[in-house]
Amino acid sequence: MKKQIFNPYLPNYEYIPDGEPRVFEDRLYVYGSHDRFGSRFFCDNDYVLWSAPIYDLFDWTYHGVIFHKEDDPLNKEERNPLFAPDAIQGKDGNYYLYYAPCNTKSIGVAKAEKPDGPFSFLGHVKDNDGKLLGQRENDPYPFDPAILIEKGHIYLYLGFAPDLSWDFMEKEFGNIPLSSGAYVVELEDDMYTLKSDPYKVEITDCEDPGHDFFEAASIRKIEERYYFIYSSWNSHELCYGIGNDPKGPFAYKGILHDNGDIGIVSEKDRVTYTGNNHGSLIQVKDQWYIFGHRQTNYSTFARQGIAEKIFMNPDGTFKQAELTSCGLNDGPLQTKGTYGTFIACHLTSKDGALHYLDNCEGEGFENIRQDHPAFSQDGPDRESDPGQYIRNMREGSTAGFKYFEYTKQCRISVSTRGDEGSFEIRNRFNGEVLGIIPVDAGNDWHGSEYVEISFPESDQIALYFTYKGKGSIDFLSFSFK
Repeated sequence: MKKQIFNPYLPNYEYIPDGEPRVFEDRLYVYGSHDRFGSRFFCDNDYVLWSAPIYDLFDWTYHGVIFHKEDDPLNKEERNPLFAPDAIQGKDGNYYLYYAPCNTKSIGVAKAEKPDGPFSFLGHVKDNDGKLLGQRENDPYPFDPAILIEKGHIYLYLGFAPDLSWDFMEKEFGNIPLSSGAYVVELEDDMYTLKSDPYKVEITDCEDPGHDFFEAASIRKIEERYYFIYSSWNSHELCYGIGNDPKGPFAYKGILHDNGDIGIVSEKDRVTYTGNNHGSLIQVKDQWYIFGHRQTNYSTFARQGIAEKIFMNPDGTFKQAELTSCGLNDGPLQTKGTYGTFIACHLTSKDGALHYLDNCEGEGFENIRQDHPAFSQDGPDRESDPGQYIRNMREGSTAGFKYFEYTKQCRISVSTRGDEGSFEIRNRFNGEVLGIIPVDAGNDWHGSEYVEISFPESDQIALYFTYKGKGSIDFLSFSFK
């Protein structure tokens, strides 16, 4: 098989959400936070970095840890999680990493000579009196920084719009200032001293409050306009507005990415499990991409980066990106070989999919683990291939994969463990059954017999597996022949 890349685009043991894609020289870097599989909170691992050459997005390189939690002096003892970062090349040619350690009410800045670091602590964003942004009266909550250098000005975006009725928010984030929402400040050339007071970022023309700003500020300049990208109150989508000034206002233009594919397959129903989202746009050569993340392990604390092609309209707006299994791949996947089920872009129970709560606890959560499938792995968080798979497929559970090169006929087998049953094969969500693959019971991974499937004529193939049977199975892979 020729070289291919899937979603998630990094190895399946890697849990890097909140990805900010940046092109420096001839490489695409993704700066993100770093979840730990099995954790009960966000971003428990240190920052690591991956990059790929812009001419070969199949070839990702691991650069190791670029910044430790304790490298920030306010975080040395507690080692609180490091939330979503952003990075930029400064006027002096050095690279600057902006981040927000949990519970410190500060924005930290680290500096490196190269985009892959390692980064050394530089300072906290502060005013001329040395008072930290986020610790002064009426400051916005210092969260999810984004950075832009434009026409000699350095703009730092940040903010959070929590619903303080959420017990979880009060417990984990404490007393959050009333000045919630998105804000922008200007910085001096040293990259961390305030040049201006916080200025509220306005998003206009948004008629549905569900699409209003919640978190995950990101900023891009495209031609002569500014695109403010953010995660909405709906939580699972990345929305955006366009403005003529870096400070806004930004006119709401729609959804770039939804990690439940709401608006693509269905206008209201998610076709995979959702949770918070964070990411941004990047152009690589002539193609635009949107980076976001997905949820795994029945929680929002084990998120993995995903990326999709996205297409610009003539007026500069974007069409919402579709969730796929091929993502950064240059076209559909080959209809041959073996594929791990961790590349599924759709996953539902017989009753559909759910939105994961941040705390992943409480009444009814055990029923979720019992009744719904999820992406998972055997063993703890580790830097080697754990064989990620789909856990707990029960009667009516469906896993969908898009897209593969069209073939009129092929033979397909599956590798599973668990109870006896079968898979119904379709080429679209809730489509006509094209074939049935019997599955034998067994406690260890084992393959099925190959079954011949005929596909209706099309440009490419989507493949959906719906489990039928008593009990449950784990679904590791499927093979074409």
